[in-house]
Amino acid sequence: MGNDTLLALVVVTALAFDFTNGFHDTGNAMATSIATGALGPRTAVALSGALNLVGAFLSLSVAATIASGLVATNLVTLTVVFAGLAGGIIWNLLTWFLGIPSSSSHALIGGVVGSTIAAAGGHAVKWHGLFQKVIIPAGLSPVIAGLVAATGTWLVYRISRGVHPKARSHGFRIGQIGSASMVSLAHGTNDAQKTMGIITLALIANGSLHSGAKAPFWVILSCAIAIALGTYMGGWRVIRTLGKGLVEIESPQGMAAESSSAAIILLSSHFGYSLSTTHVATGSILGTGVGKKGAEVRWNVAGRMAVAWLFTLPAAGLVGAGAYGLAHVIGGNFGIVVVLVLLLAVAGLIYVRSRRTAVSHNNVNAEWTGTVAPPTEAPKEVAAV
Repeated sequence: MGNDTLLALVVVTALAFDFTNGFHDTGNAMATSIATGALGPRTAVALSGALNLVGAFLSLSVAATIASGLVATNLVTLTVVFAGLAGGIIWNLLTWFLGIPSSSSHALIGGVVGSTIAAAGGHAVKWHGLFQKVIIPAGLSPVIAGLVAATGTWLVYRISRGVHPKARSHGFRIGQIGSASMVSLAHGTNDAQKTMGIITLALIANGSLHSGAKAPFWVILSCAIAIALGTYMGGWRVIRTLGKGLVEIESPQGMAAESSSAAIILLSSHFGYSLSTTHVATGSILGTGVGKKGAEVRWNVAGRMAVAWLFTLPAAGLVGAGAYGLAHVIGGNFGIVVVLVLLLAVAGLIYVRSRRTAVSHNNVNAEWTGTVAPPTEAPKEVAAV
């Protein structure tokens, strides 16, 4: 397997991760709109996919952070990048199966950092950049989003208290279409860039680009298409948790949550922060529950999500390190092929297992029973991604 063949394998794997990122994170933009009925499930994911495609072309600041701001590019090889992607994909699929809205961004970063440490040691990681642009924003973003959304929710209900509830609900459902669209656009500007950065890192490692180079146009286009297609598939298991599991949400809350999420994500993209859109969206939704008097917030569900967030970076890192170690021990091209086969086998197993408790656009809004599994199983012919 020549370098060009291995590079092509890495690029395809990166686009596969981008696809999982799309369906894993669809709920960040559209869960509240689907839950309130502002948009039909299929319409919501189609709109979100189109806007993710557009958003991917609006900025390259985050791509630059991923490509050269977290690890020493001169110590990274194509095997390291491939192993890191394996870690990110496995964590994405596992949390999707469990219906946990965890960070695709942190899964990707954790996988690459883990494989880099396994290959070259801890000195190959730019720890200052990792803390400054990943870990610190990860801790602050859900808190800030929650405070902004809680304040916005309180103001919305305060200002519209004299409006008839039906008229208010109708008006805010229309507003949700615009605010949800902004979140999808913002998601494209932030998350699609992360895969662009990884592919750029692979091109640098292969010698195809010089260190510090920006993502070529073909990389931008392919990543935009991959995340848009993934978004259109609809990550119904995660959408269900965000839309029904955290707060019984109404349209004014939905608009407040989406507006605060869009503002924070767009701001972070401008400064090149590799922010978790999942953390922001979750914080915003919880904030709307706090900001609305008498709203029920399921803190036990939020607690399970927080635990998953804490484990995302190290868990994906361990898988990335393990994948690199396995490929290195076996050696040569055969080691990479073995890791690829194992990756496909685990992905297939998770998908087959998910079919036993299928969630689709038909039952995503079913009454919350404490788990992602809906009260009734979806029709067998309906794809549940």
